[in-house]
Amino acid sequence: MSVRTYRDIHRRSSRRIMVGPVPVGGGAPISVQTMTNTPTSDANATISQIHACAAAGADIVRVSCPDKDSTAALSKIVANSPVPIVADIHFHYRRAIEAAKAGAACLRINPGNIGNTERVREVVKAARDNNCSIRIGVNAGSLERHLLEKYGEPCPQAMVESALEHARILEDNDFHEFKISVKASDVFLAVAAYQRLAEATDHPLHLGITEAGGSRIGTVKSSIGIGNLLWSGIGDTIRVSLSAAPVDEVKVGFDILKSLNLWHRGVNVISCPSCARQQFDVIETVRVLEDRLSHITTPITLSVIGCVVNGPGEARETDIGLTGGGKGTHQVYLAGLPHHRLKDESIVDHLVELLEHKVAEIEAENRLDEKGDTARDKSVAAGT
Repeated sequence: MSVRTYRDIHRRSSRRIMVGPVPVGGGAPISVQTMTNTPTSDANATISQIHACAAAGADIVRVSCPDKDSTAALSKIVANSPVPIVADIHFHYRRAIEAAKAGAACLRINPGNIGNTERVREVVKAARDNNCSIRIGVNAGSLERHLLEKYGEPCPQAMVESALEHARILEDNDFHEFKISVKASDVFLAVAAYQRLAEATDHPLHLGITEAGGSRIGTVKSSIGIGNLLWSGIGDTIRVSLSAAPVDEVKVGFDILKSLNLWHRGVNVISCPSCARQQFDVIETVRVLEDRLSHITTPITLSVIGCVVNGPGEARETDIGLTGGGKGTHQVYLAGLPHHRLKDESIVDHLVELLEHKVAEIEAENRLDEKGDTARDKSVAAGT
């Protein structure tokens, strides 16, 4: 009998769809998305931004297609993108058809402004013919008129009803490769809508708090809203919406997943906020370390604590730890145990060296394990 721990998150069961080669739902890892803010018609600028987002870890990137020039550039963008591209469509259903033919992996349509049922059917046909999935993107700010008249204002019931109405259109056309979002800028409204939707359907859900604001407040609102839903097991792919660089959205998205133990990639830095007890400049040290260690993708933990109050305890739980000590001499921990002392002037370089060495060891062990597994598989296949 398995014992559930306080760290366990039991994810909602959902169907699986594909966004290009990226699985969404059905127990697949939660993917992180962002959206370019370059003019899509400027293919080179858009491709450059997509590559920067992919380097930051983005699994999927969305581009807006407001006009023919944008969809005309999409073929080149798709051909030069390292990740699948979602075409964001509003108002003009023909742009969705053009985007599907241009190679978009997914079409994001807002049923409140894409047009009548017949136009949606044409978009569905284009998606099916071009092996393209769809996201039904309901937004509190653009609900259909009949729902606003019925409910008087945007509310969870109206948003879910909108989503399910358009899901039925896709299903009536025997199209099931779609995910759904019910976004709002109000955290309470968005969370309540997603909770209702999660109970009403088994389609994968794309999470987000739309128009969340600038970098600071947007990060807070997104962390509360998206984090609340993920914690309860709801969500298959996420996008953090910030008035900031798309790369920053990717970083915040992964930080949300990392904080919930839903994603394991790169260096997880545990650091104190610093106070008068600190024995070195914690804030600047962490800032430089995060930049110097951003190239590492292997999961590993590092604690950087300014004094001995919490330093030894945190170090026991991390791969490598640093605790501030008196007279410019600090304690380094390896695998939770005190290992050696370190002087002020060499903190950053020394920790980077230790982490890179440890990562090399982990990667070498992983390669050996993979070779061992391959050899066993061949032996079994040969009957030896």
